Amino acid sequence: MINFSRRTSPTLEFPVALVRRSCLACSFALILLNTSCGQKPASSAPKDSDAGAPVPVKTAQAQIRPMERTVTVTGSFNAREQSTLSVKIPGRLQKIVVDIGSVVSKGDLLAQIDPGDYELRVKQAEAALSQARARLGLSPQGDDDKIDPEKTPTIQQAKAVLEEARKNRDRIKQLTQEKILAQAELDTVEAAYTVAVGKYQDAMQDVRERQALLVQRRAELNIAQKQLIDTTITSPFDGIIQQRRASPGEFLATGIPLLSIAAVNPLRLRLEVPERESSRIAPGQPIRVTVGGNTNVYTAEISRVSPMLSESNRMLVVEADVPLAAGLKPGLFAQAVIVINTNDPALVVPESAIASFVGIEKAFIIKDHKALEKSITTGRRKNGLVEVRSGLASGDSVILNPTKMRSGQTVVEEADAKTR
Repeated sequence: MINFSRRTSPTLEFPVALVRRSCLACSFALILLNTSCGQKPASSAPKDSDAGAPVPVKTAQAQIRPMERTVTVTGSFNAREQSTLSVKIPGRLQKIVVDIGSVVSKGDLLAQIDPGDYELRVKQAEAALSQARARLGLSPQGDDDKIDPEKTPTIQQAKAVLEEARKNRDRIKQLTQEKILAQAELDTVEAAYTVAVGKYQDAMQDVRERQALLVQRRAELNIAQKQLIDTTITSPFDGIIQQRRASPGEFLATGIPLLSIAAVNPLRLRLEVPERESSRIAPGQPIRVTVGGNTNVYTAEISRVSPMLSESNRMLVVEADVPLAAGLKPGLFAQAVIVINTNDPALVVPESAIASFVGIEKAFIIKDHKALEKSITTGRRKNGLVEVRSGLASGDSVILNPTKMRSGQTVVEEADAKTR
């Protein structure tokens, strides 16, 4: 039996698949051709970055102008004078009339030691002095201790005895020479005369000792009076109480600290100048001082300069007296600018002519109508001007506000640009 069902021949499937792949390739080629026809030729793109209209810019001229030459240093504020007051004599603290922060003037009462014992010592010394004066024939009271020893009763008595012995000896001697009296009589009066001379010398020695005792008694009285004065502690200068170290009722030995006082007007500003700048520092140079957390600028002058550099850090110590003002206290850290020259010539440009990127500073000048980038090194700044230490020359025209400027870009100066 013959089967008439239709069967596909394997030889007919290959031409059909090949035709389908060819059609797909032709379609893709047509798409690529249409896309490439819509693009502009690469040769039509601009080749130079300066293509287009010149960029209008404002310029200023680099000029030589006088500026301040300064040195920036650091330091700290200290009290002009600072003292720890100690007890000069032992005793019980009777009262203390100041505390931390008290403002005092020179000579003001600060504290009082119980003066009772020292008042008694003064009276005792006065009595001993009066006794010593009386033994020399002076009035018990008085301040003049000068005396002529020959006028004291002791010397006058001894002198009278000596004079009588001398006369008696001379008389007996004359009678002996005339053979009226024996030699024994002369020997007796000679001995008496020698005794009188000795008594006179003893009297002179006694008077000298009494004079020395008078001087001693006078010194003892002065010491007692000084100790009585020292029971009162007064301020040695105008200042502020910094610390109080004792309380009433305490018994204080000699040398025990009682109070700390500081004079703070003016303040003593102590600065350290590096070795390389030390030769330029001199008394009288102006100083501008600032402190942390304070926008105020304080002015002063260098008052004192150390004659030598510190061996430990090779720094020159200088000091200035700064008047006390709001915001200033001893112990504050300070940054100071020392003006070493007020008329130092420098090449300057406006601050707006400087462009900075990651710490690199540059400026743009105009050369052949194009912007030319210059790497520069800057220095001092004042009143909107910046010192250019390298990279520019006097007379160069610098472009202002060159933030988006590119080197080689064509530029033209604006008609209303003003040279600063």
